Amino acid sequence: MKNVIPCLDRMNHYISHDLFGGPRILRFNWVINFQKGMTAFWVLGLMYYYQNFSTQAWVYLALHGSYGFSWILKDVIFPDARWQKNITLAGGMVAILAVLGPYWVAPYLLISPVLGPLHHGADWFWMTLAIFSYSLGLAIMLSADAQKFYTLKYQKGLITTGMFAWVRHPNYLGEMMIYSAFAIVAWHWIPWAILAWVWLGYFSVNIIMKERSMSRYPEWAAYKKRTRFLLPWIF
Repeated sequence: MKNVIPCLDRMNHYISHDLFGGPRILRFNWVINFQKGMTAFWVLGLMYYYQNFSTQAWVYLALHGSYGFSWILKDVIFPDARWQKNITLAGGMVAILAVLGPYWVAPYLLISPVLGPLHHGADWFWMTLAIFSYSLGLAIMLSADAQKFYTLKYQKGLITTGMFAWVRHPNYLGEMMIYSAFAIVAWHWIPWAILAWVWLGYFSVNIIMKERSMSRYPEWAAYKKRTRFLLPWIF
């Protein structure tokens, strides 16, 4: 396992940044922002095409659509350095087809008739839970990314306060809560399978590599001992 994770990290980087070589004509954030910004229009298009204007469809539009615009606003105000890199055209295509594009499957399953006339998405209880998860997750993700950006802008080193005082990766926790909300509203196992693919194949590799990088700081051992991976007091 010790050598597997770095290999997966290098493979992920090659596929998303350098695939097939050639000039790096795209910025990674352009690709991400395009998919996230177009989500609201994708959901609206599905609603219009299939004439599905159910409460679940409108709730999904409000959640996933607003998330896309929030992400773009975040990228403009406090951009993440990871996404400000140039990538090849093939790398951008893979990012869309293998990671970002599958996120659009959830609204398709919810809004189209592909699952049959009896599939209406989550009921009021689960939609309430989804809205709660989305709202709290968005606050956690934005707060953590803003804290990281402005802290590292003026002082390099290990961040151990604020959003990082209880869990070491609050930005990933927030992101997972957000996308869990979308899967709940869609109310089908396929969106969860897509999330498992992204979380295990991409998120987990990034988090483990990040922890290995942070371990170079002298205060890392004490910080790791008093915090949790993603969930306060639990995991």
